[in-house]
Amino acid sequence: MLEIKNLHVEVEGEGTEILKGVNLTINKGEIHAIMGPNGSGKSTLAKIVAGHPEYEVTKGDIIYNGESILELDPDERSHAGLFLAFQYPVEVPGVTNNTLLRESYNTIAASRGREELDPLEFDDYIREKLELVDMKADFLERSVNTGFSGGEKKRNEIFQMAVLEPALALLDETDSGLDIDALRIVADGINKLHHEENSVVLITHYQRLLNYIIPDHVHVMIGGKVVKSGGKELALELEEKGYDWLESLATVNGEAK
Repeated sequence: MLEIKNLHVEVEGEGTEILKGVNLTINKGEIHAIMGPNGSGKSTLAKIVAGHPEYEVTKGDIIYNGESILELDPDERSHAGLFLAFQYPVEVPGVTNNTLLRESYNTIAASRGREELDPLEFDDYIREKLELVDMKADFLERSVNTGFSGGEKKRNEIFQMAVLEPALALLDETDSGLDIDALRIVADGINKLHHEENSVVLITHYQRLLNYIIPDHVHVMIGGKVVKSGGKELALELEEKGYDWLESLATVNGEAK
């Protein structure tokens, strides 16, 4: 589904290299966890796959469903099935969740040649999704993330994921700021939404999210490179040892020795 090849990325206009040769392959139906300390490039990787304009690819490629997406705008990537849940969800005063999601759903449907839903049809559709993240119907008429608690914002993003049904969801520190109850609700929603036809990438500092969502693969990023990959047991090892023991694995091409 997604293949990242020797990806080098700089901050647009600054020449500061953030990613220094990332290689990663994500197949349909898989859950991948990307872990690493602050400043390792995890969030940058998610943003560049989604098409964030702040960054510039200087070398390498991103192949999605067999085609390069480097020249696609963020909305075109979204239409193709990519979804990014932000580490810090954006507030949109004056725009309700219902309006944002109906416009988004219908825009994606039109781009894929599907029938759009009128307001009544969409209302029936969207209310079925509320139960996934234990949200009440009044959330639909609230401005997007405005006045939401940290946990509500993260649940709202999983709700958006449920409505839009992306093929590849990039979830950037979805567990950040969640108490144990909110973490369980968010994790349960992700597990219910995942199936053999879609893929999920979890970006996180901590192993605790992976107590609830079992990854097929775990990758560790340090210094803008993937320095080690393994199974779910790697996350437990990181919880025990921290990241310092992996510093020596960082090489020029970003692969483990």
